Amino acid sequence: MGSMVWACVTDFFTYETTKSVVVKSWSVGIINRIVQLLIISYFVGWVFIHEKAYQISDTGIESSVMTKVKGFGYHNDRVMDVADYVSPSQGASVFCIMTRLIITEDQFQGRCPESGAHYKCTTDEDCEKHLGSILSNGVITGTCLSSFDNSTDNTTGYCEIEGWCPAENDRIKNEPMLDVKNFTIFIKNSIRFPLFNVTRGNFPSTMTAAQIRSCTYHPVHDPLCPIFRVGDVLNYTGQDVKNLATKGGEIGINIVWKCNLDLDIEKCVPRYAFTRLDTPFAKNAVSKGYNFRFAKYFKTENGTEFRTLHKAFAIRFDVMVTGNAGKFNTIPTLINLVAAVTSVGLGTILCDIILLNFLKGADQYKAKKFEEVSQAQIEASLAPSPGSELSLKPGMKSCYDSGAISLSAE
Repeated sequence: MGSMVWACVTDFFTYETTKSVVVKSWSVGIINRIVQLLIISYFVGWVFIHEKAYQISDTGIESSVMTKVKGFGYHNDRVMDVADYVSPSQGASVFCIMTRLIITEDQFQGRCPESGAHYKCTTDEDCEKHLGSILSNGVITGTCLSSFDNSTDNTTGYCEIEGWCPAENDRIKNEPMLDVKNFTIFIKNSIRFPLFNVTRGNFPSTMTAAQIRSCTYHPVHDPLCPIFRVGDVLNYTGQDVKNLATKGGEIGINIVWKCNLDLDIEKCVPRYAFTRLDTPFAKNAVSKGYNFRFAKYFKTENGTEFRTLHKAFAIRFDVMVTGNAGKFNTIPTLINLVAAVTSVGLGTILCDIILLNFLKGADQYKAKKFEEVSQAQIEASLAPSPGSELSLKPGMKSCYDSGAISLSAE
């Protein structure tokens, strides 16, 4: 009993290897080496060099953005400065440059006729169907107000509203402020990769104030200048300045940080990309461009409140920050090396499929590669027949738990 247990223990701590069959075939050998070369090239070129799979990455970028716009323009016979056309004024990552304004002055609370053609009427019944409308300039009262139009010698009726009067007429056509193309945007961006505790800014710390004032961003000649000319930004997105200034739109400025921290930290610099964010709606007849309303409030001498309403068509800028940083790490390197070595074995699998199914002599290859043992051969090997080559000779032991037969050195 003890010898049987000892045999099982020794069998457990043995090494078994597969039988190799060497095939002298140029075609199969070439296919095998080509497949192996392709797999190795993929791992070296794409996985390790391009994707840098030997690094650990930090994608949880922390970012802060501050902006400042400068420039002067003419609109409605007035000189507009930053305080007139930038909203909001805090210098955040999302801001608007107003390029066209429709101004309705001296609005007081009261009742007056609507201005939209949709609210024309001849009787009160025509206005009652608009009760509760949220598209009007005030609350529809259901009354039709008629007035005589001297230009057409006709009586025209509009539904009455209660709210700020006179009602806004947004069908007014006026020229946009095309000077917007000469405005400049200063962007100050700081980022931090918390995994590596690395902090960077979007322009070199050695850059002086004089250099910043005199530079203008260019993707080739001055890619680290933090001052962007609005006209250049619109050109990078392929937009027409006049059309965008007339109807408004949304422009994205993406600051991309992709840093290889195995290199000099000074090489960790941003790249800028520009796009129009509202492109899916640019040709939409319902919601085209970008506009919003705001009001400035005043009081008369007797304390009555009135306001000036502005409908602003604006170019909205969204400054977005994305990126990641990578640095060498042992664990991902080992994992990908093991994957590469394992994948090289795919060449052997492909060659086996070709040899076993498509080439002449497949039967001979099968006979060499696979060795079949029948139940009769197993029973014969266990029978005490001294003349049989398959019988166990003296000094050989069998362990039924491992399923293998081993030779003893005794």
